[in-house]
Amino acid sequence: MTKKYPFNLFLLLLLSSVFFTACNKNNGGTSRLQVSITDAPADYDAINIDIQGVEIHTDGSAGNNDKGWVKLDLLKPGIYNILDFTNGLDTLLTDVEIPSGKISQIRLVLGNNNTIKVSGKDYALATPSAMQSGLKLLINTTFEEGVTYKIILDFDAARSIVLSGNGSYSLKPVIRTIVKAETGGIKGTVSPLQADPVVYAISSAQDSVSAYPNKEGKFLVQGLKAGTYKVVLVPKEGYQTKTLNNITVNIGSSTDLGTVTISQ
Repeated sequence: MTKKYPFNLFLLLLLSSVFFTACNKNNGGTSRLQVSITDAPADYDAINIDIQGVEIHTDGSAGNNDKGWVKLDLLKPGIYNILDFTNGLDTLLTDVEIPSGKISQIRLVLGNNNTIKVSGKDYALATPSAMQSGLKLLINTTFEEGVTYKIILDFDAARSIVLSGNGSYSLKPVIRTIVKAETGGIKGTVSPLQADPVVYAISSAQDSVSAYPNKEGKFLVQGLKAGTYKVVLVPKEGYQTKTLNNITVNIGSSTDLGTVTISQ
C-alpha cells in the first residue's frame, strides 16, 4: 500500500535550495568506506602502478591467513601514474558500504604491468611476487555505523623505487595509511512500528538526507556533515508528524535519539 504523508512538508523540502535524499530500508550496522591513493613527489617522469584489487580484513586478526578478507569493488582497476597525485591531490579507488566494526588491515593487490619513466624512457618495474597476493597494511580502526571513513594510501615514491647495479628498477612499496572519519549520523528507534515514517535530517542550509526505519523500528541517517539538524519524522496517514530541533552531529559518531514516540 502506498504511504500518504502531509503535503506541506514535501512542498517545503522541494522548495529548499538543495534537496538530497539518501533512502535505505536496511540501513543499520553499516559504514561507508572510501579508499584513495596519493603520493609524495619523486624525481621521475612517471611511476605507473597496476592496481587490481583492494581488500579489507574484518575479523580483528592481524595474521597472515586469508580468513576475514573482503574484496572491495574498484571504481577503475588498471594503471595509475601515482605521480599525478602529489601535493595534496589524491584519486578515489573505491567507495562502498561495509558492515560496521573493527578493520584490522587493508590489502593492495597489484598486477604485472608496472613501469617507470626516467628521462623520457620507459622501464619495466619489477614487482615482488608477494604483491600479487597483496601488500598488507595495518589499520586497526573501529568503524562506527552511519559514518563515512576515508583511508588514504600515501605512497613514498622516492623510497619505493630501487635501482639495481644493472640499471633495472624494482618496486618495493613504502606506504603510509591515513584513516579519517569524514561524516557523522543520527540514529534512533521509532515507536510504534505501525507509524512507519520517513525520517528527514534537515541542516540549517535546508539540505536534507532521509532514511526509513527497518522492521525493528530502528533508523540511521548517514553521511551527515558536522552541525545542528532538525529531525522530522513523517509517518503514514493516521499519525502525527514529529519534529526534533537542535540535534547535534559530530564527525566520527552517530547521535542516538533513543526511542522517538509518534502520536496518533
